Amino acid sequence: MDVTGLDAAPPRMATGSAASRLSGPLAAATVGLSGVLLLAVVDPGQPGHYPACPFRALTGLDCPGCGSLRAVHALAHGDVVAAADSNLLAVLLLPVVLVGWAGWARRSALGRPRGPRVTPARVVYGLLALVVVFWVVRNLPGVGFLPSGPG
Repeated sequence: MDVTGLDAAPPRMATGSAASRLSGPLAAATVGLSGVLLLAVVDPGQPGHYPACPFRALTGLDCPGCGSLRAVHALAHGDVVAAADSNLLAVLLLPVVLVGWAGWARRSALGRPRGPRVTPARVVYGLLALVVVFWVVRNLPGVGFLPSGPG
């Protein structure tokens, strides 16, 4: 072992069939697409179908996730404008999530090792700062382009 406590041996290529290597990404895609299908069929804009946001119920303010269900519902119906009106941040981050999933699926299909890959701190802090700024700005008086829409 080296001083970090990690083996210095090069990472091994994953073994097993492509189907077994893809089980994680396919399971995640199945769960995600099932959620999108549910949101496409059951409108979150209608009361009583989904729980209310606890932060909004307590404070009357929108949290960063408020409007996300309505945004996914609108995207499932091809209405990007309504989705952006419900939660602009969710719409803008969706391609990032999809690219991340695609990279995971590609690495899994090719049998590349996962390794101790860690997201750089600057990326994590940058995303956190983006969410906090979005959270604050969408609740400022007179900012009419970032609310969570009706509901």
